Amino acid sequence: MRVLAVCGSLRAASFNAALLRTAQCLAPPDMEVSVCTLVGELPLFNPDLEANLPPSVAQLHAQVAAADALLIASPEYAHGVTGAIKNLLDWLVSFEPFVGKPVAVLNASPRAHHADAALRETLRTMSAVIVEAASVSIPLLGSGIAEPAMAKTPWVAEAIRVSLGALQEAALAPPFAMPPAADL
Repeated sequence: MRVLAVCGSLRAASFNAALLRTAQCLAPPDMEVSVCTLVGELPLFNPDLEANLPPSVAQLHAQVAAADALLIASPEYAHGVTGAIKNLLDWLVSFEPFVGKPVAVLNASPRAHHADAALRETLRTMSAVIVEAASVSIPLLGSGIAEPAMAKTPWVAEAIRVSLGALQEAALAPPFAMPPAADL
């Protein structure tokens, strides 16, 4: 199973980016987590460019299309999502392979509830399938836990493993369970 991990922060010392890299390290053997590095390279969304996509947007589309699921972690800026994650999502609005894609939303700050709600609303509007069992808050901000220790910290590692497991279960399940055919 392939998971594309997307961070809404461009900061080198981002807790959200560290959380995604830790998820990459803790992924089960049958799951490949790739961290998207294109977020800061995307031009500002402009529908006029959709006919001839900029290379970074074409790469983003290819990565999303190849992924079985997405894992998104983004900080909160001024009670909202970051411009970086909103711009990335805007480039995916009319991209058909994104529709119905299972998505887990991770939150590295217990105070980022406004951005978390806004991100979920945007994803629902775009017809993503938010996997609630895989969407968790892992309060790293202010915890004093540095990235190298995240995978070794039991409660952090367990939360990530549970999230990845729930995402994998949702991604591998049929999108709509068909009821049994009635005997005629």
